[in-house]
Amino acid sequence: MIYHFFCFCQEQQGRPPPTTQQTIAGKLFRNLFKGLLFSQLTLISLLVIVLTIRGLISASTHHFHPKKWYPPLLASVAVSGVASLAWQCIFIYNPSRAVKATFWLSPILTCSVGILLVLIGSAVDAGIGAVFVLFAIIQSLYGCWITPRFAYTDKILSLATAFPPARTREVVCLSIIVSVVYSGFLVTGIGGATSTRTNLDILFISVIMISLAWTMQVLKNVQQVAISRARYVNFAHGEDMDAWNAFRITLKHLTGSICIGSTLVPIIVFIRGSIRSVNLMSGSSDEVMYSGADCFSTIANKLITLGNRWGFVHVGTYDKGFMEASSDTWKKFRSTTGLEKLIDSDLTSSFCFLSAVSVGAVSSLTAGIWMLLIHKDYALEVSLYAFIIGYFVGRVGLAWLQACVLAYYVAYSEDPQSMRFDGTIPNRIQRLQMLSAHRDNRELEVGREREEDSYNNC
Repeated sequence: MIYHFFCFCQEQQGRPPPTTQQTIAGKLFRNLFKGLLFSQLTLISLLVIVLTIRGLISASTHHFHPKKWYPPLLASVAVSGVASLAWQCIFIYNPSRAVKATFWLSPILTCSVGILLVLIGSAVDAGIGAVFVLFAIIQSLYGCWITPRFAYTDKILSLATAFPPARTREVVCLSIIVSVVYSGFLVTGIGGATSTRTNLDILFISVIMISLAWTMQVLKNVQQVAISRARYVNFAHGEDMDAWNAFRITLKHLTGSICIGSTLVPIIVFIRGSIRSVNLMSGSSDEVMYSGADCFSTIANKLITLGNRWGFVHVGTYDKGFMEASSDTWKKFRSTTGLEKLIDSDLTSSFCFLSAVSVGAVSSLTAGIWMLLIHKDYALEVSLYAFIIGYFVGRVGLAWLQACVLAYYVAYSEDPQSMRFDGTIPNRIQRLQMLSAHRDNRELEVGREREEDSYNNC
């Protein structure tokens, strides 16, 4: 009886404390999304089993070669897991070099995938290969543009990940293993659908890939919530929390909110990123993007308060609903002078994204070269499947790193004067403000010069 009481107390200690009374609608949506997750996992599993069995039975009648199709793709899935683990080791050994290497290695690997697809020979393959090459060029230009920010990125990553919570490696390794095994399982279903190649099979493959993307997002964010909670407790209160215990509590109590966040964040990031990209390409400020710029800028600023990755910290720490957590964290950022702009310019998400792209490219090259040598007809589709799967496995593997940075920023925003934080963030904010003032003064001088030139011409 004493043992059961001790276990109960331990669980209550690990469970996130509720802040406000949850609404009926909030509970309903959490349970709805949680049920949706497990329902789709069950249905997709049944679909994959049926497609795999059907594919193996009908392979000989539809000129499908399972022994040539499956090994390269399954091997690339395994390679993605190994590459993701290797990336952890490289970062832990030398964070600074890992950051710099990512921003020059990712364009090279992406370009290599594009060249491989061009070598396949068909017009479709060449077109998709050209897209990869263009993507590599964009990455290179982006890397040149953000080079001045490397020093701060190195510093903030080193601070946030210096002492990860206990048993973090176990959580990360388990997440990578689960993502690899699940991806390999779905590959068998994709192969079964590929064997017959009907219009219905194309639909099945699309459904499987959507399920893969969402499930991987949920898995990544479960890890992100758990580790950010443990890291936040350390940054904010100086206490240590076991990552494994936080992971278990997260799975038990917070899956619904994580599913909602995993759905909203990619959509909001895409919309907001598109608006900001148009602003950047137009060479104008947020006020003058194109006709109706004010409206779109307002929408972008509103969306970030409805759903952002920093909200996952409050989801884990305070058991808030995802939208409430996102709104509260962003309000804290805005209440601290210069912090919102600093976070918008942070390179952690770019580092994680390009690292995952690199893992995906390595997987794609593994499957594509193998397939190019044994069965050229399958090379394109297998290379693309390998790239997508490798990308998501890479994102799962790097979730702990991003979680530590999220927790650092959120904890700082709630108590900027805490002795647990050094001058890294205040110094960077001051630097950004100086650069902004210099840029504004320069624009003002240019405007005056143009007015004087137009007056003299008249």
